[in-house]
Amino acid sequence: MNNAGVETQKAKESSDTTIFSLLRAAHALEDKLEETLNGVGLSTPKYSVLNELNSAGTPLSLSDLAARLSCVRSNMTQLVDRLESDGLVKRVDDPADRRGVKAAITDTGQARYAAGSAEVARLHEDFAASVGAEDKAALSRLLTALR
Repeated sequence: MNNAGVETQKAKESSDTTIFSLLRAAHALEDKLEETLNGVGLSTPKYSVLNELNSAGTPLSLSDLAARLSCVRSNMTQLVDRLESDGLVKRVDDPADRRGVKAAITDTGQARYAAGSAEVARLHEDFAASVGAEDKAALSRLLTALR
């Protein structure tokens, strides 16, 4: 093997795949969350909007929702359209701005959000029960290193 081949082999052997392993783990966790929420008829984005509306306790403008969830307003408009067609939110007039519209969670949305929250809590509990203290400490160190 020539010097270039030896150097390439050394680079392959010494390359750390921790970042890629963390990314795969994050995707696996995201898939598990999506699967869990699908069981109650929600997606992760829909659950996130319902969570924001529930937490706020009052209707929110689509711009506020977009900012809280770090997405563009046009995506929020489409998402609220889908939530509205599912009967989970409704658009209401903004009393402070007659041109403005806000999203309000409906009773059906509140019930679906509660069901999703119960499933998410169960997912948290199952995950916590399957990870030992040593692994939790190692994960904490890894996540701290990313900051």
